[in-house]
Amino acid sequence: MMRVAVLEARLELPGVRSLKEKRGVVKGLLERIRHRFDVAAAEVEGMDRPDWAGLGFAAVGNEVAVLQSRLQKVVAFIDVSGEGVLSDYRVEIVA
Repeated sequence: MMRVAVLEARLELPGVRSLKEKRGVVKGLLERIRHRFDVAAAEVEGMDRPDWAGLGFAAVGNEVAVLQSRLQKVVAFIDVSGEGVLSDYRVEIVA
């Protein structure tokens, strides 16, 4: 059976002053995560705010434990990336 796991994360960007600077930070982070963890990734909230970003990630597979592990690794990667402060996140299995 196909399973879909979703991660919603809020990344605070305390040193970012403009939307252009934010785009550079967020775009680079999302690209690294896509390639390293084989997940879909996008900025989904706060696009008009330079001081934070709402990020969304999705993974598809057949084992819930594997999907949860992959998304927990994404959380850990964001947390140590130095790109901002991970202030909140939620992982959910939706199918």
